[in-house]
Amino acid sequence: MVWLFAASVLAIVVAIDLVLALVAGIAGVRVTGGFHAAVTALVLLVIFGGTWWQIRQLAGGGEAVAALLGARAVDPSTGDLLERRLANIVEEMALASGIAVPRCYLLEHQRFINACAAGHTLDNAAVIVTRGALTRLSRDELQGVIAHEFAHIVNGDMRLNLRLVGVTFGLLVVALAGQKLIEHGPDSSDARASIGLLLVGGVLIALGWLGVLCGRAIKAGVSRDREYLADASAVQFTRNPDSIGGALRKIGGLGGAGGIGPKVRADAGEVAAQLAGIRTGSGADEHLRRSTAETFGHMFIAPAAAAVEGGLFATHPPLAERVRRIYGRAMDWLPAPEQPVARALESASARELPPLEYSAASGASPVAGLVAAAPTVTAVAAAVGAAAADAQAGRALASRLDVPPLAEAVLDSTRAPLLVLALLIEKRNAVGAQQRQAIAEALGAAAVAEVESLHTAVQSLEPGLRLPLLDRAAPALRKLPASSGERLLLLAHTLIAADGKVTLPEFLLFTVLKRRVGSAAQRAAPVRYATLAPLAAEAAQVLALLAQVRRGERAESAFAAGAALLPELKLVMPPTMSLDAVSQALARLAELAPLAKPAFIKACAAVAFVDGRTNWQAASCLRTVCAALDAPLPPQLAVDQG
Repeated sequence: MVWLFAASVLAIVVAIDLVLALVAGIAGVRVTGGFHAAVTALVLLVIFGGTWWQIRQLAGGGEAVAALLGARAVDPSTGDLLERRLANIVEEMALASGIAVPRCYLLEHQRFINACAAGHTLDNAAVIVTRGALTRLSRDELQGVIAHEFAHIVNGDMRLNLRLVGVTFGLLVVALAGQKLIEHGPDSSDARASIGLLLVGGVLIALGWLGVLCGRAIKAGVSRDREYLADASAVQFTRNPDSIGGALRKIGGLGGAGGIGPKVRADAGEVAAQLAGIRTGSGADEHLRRSTAETFGHMFIAPAAAAVEGGLFATHPPLAERVRRIYGRAMDWLPAPEQPVARALESASARELPPLEYSAASGASPVAGLVAAAPTVTAVAAAVGAAAADAQAGRALASRLDVPPLAEAVLDSTRAPLLVLALLIEKRNAVGAQQRQAIAEALGAAAVAEVESLHTAVQSLEPGLRLPLLDRAAPALRKLPASSGERLLLLAHTLIAADGKVTLPEFLLFTVLKRRVGSAAQRAAPVRYATLAPLAAEAAQVLALLAQVRRGERAESAFAAGAALLPELKLVMPPTMSLDAVSQALARLAELAPLAKPAFIKACAAVAFVDGRTNWQAASCLRTVCAALDAPLPPQLAVDQG
């Protein structure tokens, strides 16, 4: 992508430079080296300025993309049964994947089948679906579509896709400049200048469309293989090829490009809007307009418009080939009539299904156990950053969190912050009174009573279920203004520090909370380290924490198991350890390049599973480390309850 973008920019700069030199010659202006330098600088400023502006416009992540698409946020406590089913599926998959529950958005007036995921980080992700996906798909098929989008989330495709939007818009700005020259050129009284500007404007538009083609080529080169990977991940997640396969076959049955039917003809106004990368038309449009499809079409599960479907620059592989890879053979398309709500909900929602039963003898941990077989260190490391392997695991975990009044509080943006505080009220006597006084001063006496009520319900949960509960509350917490999120973090820190020390559960909860709300949730950590070599001391701090949690007085043997997997670092267990130092270490380790993280995470897993078993404290600690590194660990590993 970088090389193709650079080649595109170079071609545009050289072409514009030559044309302007020709026009200057016709006008009798002497061309010098300074002229060429000024033209080159101006063109680069326009291209990179356009890229910067578009990327800044999308700085809000998934919420910003949803707004540009005209999508409506789905209320987590909605009474609409179809929207509730969507929210349930997204929630189940997030819990099973070990990430915060993304916010759901609905393209209300689009009757075709399509969906996309958008965001810069795991913590500001959004899942956007069309109304047609809710009304035309069965629950299993909708689950396949959402599983496909979760694969994009955990594989890092969201951030890449938003960068593609910015890069390609920078190339399109040249055409916009040409259009402005033609529209606002001099009057006909100055014929020579008018002809020159019309010539320059026409060339800029032509080169701008060259930019369009280059942008499409960049998107096509990046997107096609990612779609195949997401399809395969959806099958792995749901254990049912008919889930994503059925959805794709219905898309094909509706006409291919999201089922929109005939190709969309764009008028001159739409072309201008396409170049600007904005949405046109009324909210009642039955399809995504061509402008939107051009800008964001590569992010959807299927082409967003027939006009950008197929051909050399198609951003999606052929539907027939995707279906063939899923089933291993060619399959016919399926009809996709819109179903009445009653038929659409014939498959019971997650809340109506009987909970999956797991015997206490299975060794299933409350935070990391929904299967009986003990995992290997390699299996633990392989699970990091991947969509959950079993959709039923998320459904079962969600059912275990359905404890009144917690189930209602996680959906309410006014009660979710109080639930966070209830997770931190652990102390009694003078310390407990001090904590409650801090809450009363910040939020009022009524808030204290609500926190007490929620705390009583929290006490009925197994200890390791608290992190998944926090993940479940993520959509409601994201509704908070940035300032409110920061105040919540400050109040949570005050409660933790009330007794002058930090316990491990408090540390783990606060570390994850910082990734879910506040400024850290709105941006991705910058990549500053290509390898672990400069971060040996930080790696030792984190491994020491895991070792201490796992084996206590025999921590050195657990530490050695992880250090052995990183021999080049020559790690030594630090003589002292503080949670503050670990927090700082995690912040720096989050700046590792993505390909450098797996080796470190595998070493962490070796410590947590040093003897082939672990406990819920070590499993929670491992999961928190992975969350801090933006490499989520699905909570479905069997561990010892001790």
